[in-house]
Amino acid sequence: MGPDIHVTVAAIVRRDDRYLIVEETVGGRLVLNQPAGHLELGETLAEAAVRETLEETAWDFVPQALVGIYQYESAEGVAYVRFAFAGEVTGHHPERALDQGIERALWLTRAQLVARAACHRGPQVLRAVDDYESGRRYPLDALVGWS
Repeated sequence: MGPDIHVTVAAIVRRDDRYLIVEETVGGRLVLNQPAGHLELGETLAEAAVRETLEETAWDFVPQALVGIYQYESAEGVAYVRFAFAGEVTGHHPERALDQGIERALWLTRAQLVARAACHRGPQVLRAVDDYESGRRYPLDALVGWS
């Protein structure tokens, strides 16, 4: 049997020096993460980031650039390849129910994220914020399948 590898996406959204973050319950533990999730068959990576952001935060996400591609292996032996997109949010749908396991969406500064580092879902959370703040951006058309 081959390795367990997951392709995931994440949205990096900054507004007024605060980042859009989700507080979610994973394995009985409350963790912080960017709006993120798995790529589904039939969608592009950017479409997956739009969908996941809406499902987890009730915000409409508009991807503008790729911040980075991150490889992470969990303690359980699962490999994740994460595509993090920078963009902005437009409309908000506060009446929309959030995905199961998502407690709430919140806006945190980088300092607040650092202070709660022990609660991050993984090391890629702060790494993506730092890459975003350093100005790392790649054009969306670098991803084959973007339309």
